[in-house]
Amino acid sequence: MTATHRILVVVDPTARSQPALERGVWLAKRLSAAVELFICAYDPHLENRDFVDPASVDKARASLLENHTRRLRELATHAKAEGLIVNVDARWDYPLHEGIVRKTLDCGADIVLKDTHYHSVLKRSIFSNTDWNLIRTSPANLWLVKPRAAGVRPSIVAAVDPLHERDKPAELDHRILEIAQELSSGLGGDLNIFHSFDIAPVLAVSTNSMTMPISLPIQELTESLKKEHAEALYALTDAHAIDRKSVHMHQGGTRELLVAFAEQIRADLVVMGAVSRRGMQRLFLGNTAEEVLDKLDCDVLIVKPNCFETDAHSYSK
Repeated sequence: MTATHRILVVVDPTARSQPALERGVWLAKRLSAAVELFICAYDPHLENRDFVDPASVDKARASLLENHTRRLRELATHAKAEGLIVNVDARWDYPLHEGIVRKTLDCGADIVLKDTHYHSVLKRSIFSNTDWNLIRTSPANLWLVKPRAAGVRPSIVAAVDPLHERDKPAELDHRILEIAQELSSGLGGDLNIFHSFDIAPVLAVSTNSMTMPISLPIQELTESLKKEHAEALYALTDAHAIDRKSVHMHQGGTRELLVAFAEQIRADLVVMGAVSRRGMQRLFLGNTAEEVLDKLDCDVLIVKPNCFETDAHSYSK
């Protein structure tokens, strides 16, 4: 992001409420950014030209896109009244995540905002295949918006992991903190830094069986690991002049602790980094990501490393 100039808001043409649009306007006002409203349209009934007159199919598609564009212009009215620069665009494209990536590349968006929804019974968000594919492929940072209002003084959590070296670009934690600080300053919010460490993996590789008695100096191992993580964490946050009172380190699994911490401080946004496992073009957040993201009841901002590049050629049409 840093210094956001263009926000791409993905509008769901099937939904009445538009949390991503509301959040995008709120964000743009505070960061002095331009906004682009986008609908990626597709109807499988208008795809097959083999048994239908192609001219009729083209006419039907054009009519659909015209209706979507009219809807976007109506939605843009409020944002323009707030003094924002707002553009609109409706395109025929499929699948949805590829259409969003193509639009992101075309308009040079710094950040993409998209709704993600709660399950009515479980009261948790359900990330769709589109969400997960965007996490992996979006060339811009991805803000996944939950259907709740942002706080007047938003609480922002930056989740970092300075000792996680495998497949992780060295600068990613610095980028997470830079973006979180920018947002905290621009939005008038409170910033907290979260990190957790877990001794269980260390013990697992130090004994043949976790069910057997462990004759290991567990307390010493724990203190040593805690010290190592604390030194790395404070070296990272001190480099960004972050008050140590705002830095929180916990022992245990990230999955449970991050969710609990976000709930405890009533976080409005959790800023996380994408970690590569199978090449920089296929990013995801690790094997606990789905449960962490789905259980957070606040917005999530997925930060991409500076070295991340989407293969523009593969998204050309």
